[in-house]
Amino acid sequence: MEKIKIAIVDDHKLVSKALENLISFNSNFEVIMNCFNGQDFLDQLRTRKDHPDVVLMDINMPIKNGIETTEEISKEFPNLKVIALTMEDNEGTIIKMLKAGAKGYLLKDMSPDILFDAIDIVHKKGIFYTDLLTQSLLKIKTEEKLLNELHETLKGREIEFIKLACSELTYREIADQMFLSPRTIDGYRDSVFLKLNIKTRVGIVLFAIKNNLT
Repeated sequence: MEKIKIAIVDDHKLVSKALENLISFNSNFEVIMNCFNGQDFLDQLRTRKDHPDVVLMDINMPIKNGIETTEEISKEFPNLKVIALTMEDNEGTIIKMLKAGAKGYLLKDMSPDILFDAIDIVHKKGIFYTDLLTQSLLKIKTEEKLLNELHETLKGREIEFIKLACSELTYREIADQMFLSPRTIDGYRDSVFLKLNIKTRVGIVLFAIKNNLT
């Protein structure tokens, strides 16, 4: 079986080396690039023929950060699948990263099993869910049918709320945009969280990307 080719882009050399060593223990993966900032990674991509399948991209980096780099990758190398790496579970930053084109995100203190699952799922399915649905849902054959049924349970205004939640608007600004009270928007948020089995706004964005709502 052909190995999944990995690139690591992280300005913390100890972290990037630790990730490379960790990935080397899995015979299904091979690290072919290890860069310390986004600009260096893009420069190398533009001059080499052997491209990675999956990119583990740090968000906060000097010269060119992960958001800027991912935006350029999405335009120039749309077949490359980026997974965001972050130290802090900052909702706003992660949403920007996902909207730039990342296919999922991982906290840097994740377990090896989660890292390997994320790489494998992004490579095969295109997007990695963290708190959206369960990992078992992603592995069973009825995934598309279940997602379609879930989509059908959402009301029109809930879908409108989901689309606006993918922007940088605050919940209060979303209420103004929808001509509703903040309390009503809180109700939509809680309803969407319940129906999608998620706990954060990032989960909403992942669902929207998966179902082409953005």
